[in-house]
Amino acid sequence: MTGRRDVLVVEDDADLSALMEMVLLDAGFTVRRAADGLEALEQVEAAMPGVILLDMRMPRMNGWEFAREFRRRWDRGAPILVITAAENAKARATEIGAEGWLEKPFDLDDVIAAVSRYVPPAPARPAPGI
Repeated sequence: MTGRRDVLVVEDDADLSALMEMVLLDAGFTVRRAADGLEALEQVEAAMPGVILLDMRMPRMNGWEFAREFRRRWDRGAPILVITAAENAKARATEIGAEGWLEKPFDLDDVIAAVSRYVPPAPARPAPGI
């Protein structure tokens, strides 16, 4: 685990990105979003995330281009988990040296489990009045 609690979701499908954000927030993670690789590089420049969930097919800068530039600038500053609808998600992850992958469509519990391997969720807050 990195110790950093935020998750960077790099996904051009706004509905899927919002759904992943909602699920991860509910699970106690801090979430930032980017719609493509260029926006993701700006997010990483501002603050290194604990883990990156990376779609591969996006406009402006795709996942392959992002991963190449990310590794050039920050080496292995954060683990990358590929999220893709491509036929062989494992092969896409291997191509970019990612630490893991999720095949679309995926179970949202699998997203939480995958992220939890790298990022600790925020401590639970006690309910008011307890």
